[in-house]
Amino acid sequence: MKKISLNLLCSLFLIHFSACSKEEAKKQPPPPPKVTVYQTEAREVPIYQEFVGQIYGFKDIAISARVEGYLEGIHFEEGSRVKKGALLYTLESQQFEADVAAKMSGVAGAETLRTEAETYMNRIKPLAKEKAVSQSDLDSAVAQYEVGVSSVKAAKANLRAAKIQLGYTKIYSPISGIIGKTKAKVGDFVGRQPSPIILNTVSRIDTVLVQFFITESQYLMFMRRHMADIDAGKVDETEKAGLELILSDGSVYAHEGKADFVNREVDPTTGALLIQASFPNPNELLRPGQFARVRGEIEVVKDGILIPQRCVMELQGTFTVYVVGAENKIQAKEVKAGPKIKSFWLIREGLKADEKVVYEGLQKVKDGTVVDTEVKNIPLSGKEKK
Repeated sequence: MKKISLNLLCSLFLIHFSACSKEEAKKQPPPPPKVTVYQTEAREVPIYQEFVGQIYGFKDIAISARVEGYLEGIHFEEGSRVKKGALLYTLESQQFEADVAAKMSGVAGAETLRTEAETYMNRIKPLAKEKAVSQSDLDSAVAQYEVGVSSVKAAKANLRAAKIQLGYTKIYSPISGIIGKTKAKVGDFVGRQPSPIILNTVSRIDTVLVQFFITESQYLMFMRRHMADIDAGKVDETEKAGLELILSDGSVYAHEGKADFVNREVDPTTGALLIQASFPNPNELLRPGQFARVRGEIEVVKDGILIPQRCVMELQGTFTVYVVGAENKIQAKEVKAGPKIKSFWLIREGLKADEKVVYEGLQKVKDGTVVDTEVKNIPLSGKEKK
């Protein structure tokens, strides 16, 4: 009996101890949730704007026939590089050769008449001195000679014009560059006015031009900032801001460009201003007709605050972040967001430097929650440093 009582007593003691332990566990609060935070810092933040532009050659020269005729020959390989002065096309020349021959005959006839008039004038001059002929006869002879000289000049001018027309039957490259595909075939009649066929285009592309449009307000903002920098002595008046070119595959072109032309007027129908920038193209990667985005700096924010985009909660145009305040308590703050920069968001108002913004674990917290924090350093590239 004593043995049974002792076992029963031990069992009751264990049951009582277990119940007390459970009661004590219920009384202890759960540990605070662990969240990852991003610590803000003030920095100089450049703001960039992108504009859609189209690429042109540094020189794009259209090749067309200056005289009418049938295309007889193409003397280059399409899409290849041609040198200045290289023969590109030949047109039928028979009618122009015949015209040159006729004009040469006219020169010969005019020179014959001039020679006859000169001979007659030289014969009559001594007779006029001896009063053997009248002065009027001498004047008539001199006038005939002068007419003959003028006729020769006119005939030679007509011959030069005919030779120029004949020369137009051979078309040469005006510049060195890359030539495209011919828009006519051998045997086509080309050069008919008023809409002559553009046979081809030769482009110089060691440097390319990119044309894009900016709004009037963007132009005013940029120019005011630029003039302020000039007045402050930060930049020279001839200095131009570097521009980046983003290609259609999303890659950034290796060479920076500069704006070298601003149109004289704002288009009143669109409110846009044409800007032209030049980019070096040593490897000829860029070709005329491509579309690309031009990215340029339009503003620099002093003491700007950047936070990762995933820290920001947006609801009906209102932006909110969770900030870890005193005693590790969560505080919801409404902020004014600016432009996005890579994977970050520029905060115009609502945050200051050295604040801890919740980065991971947003679903675990609310206003007033006490948390356990871990700071993560996230570079502007958006990739976490481990």
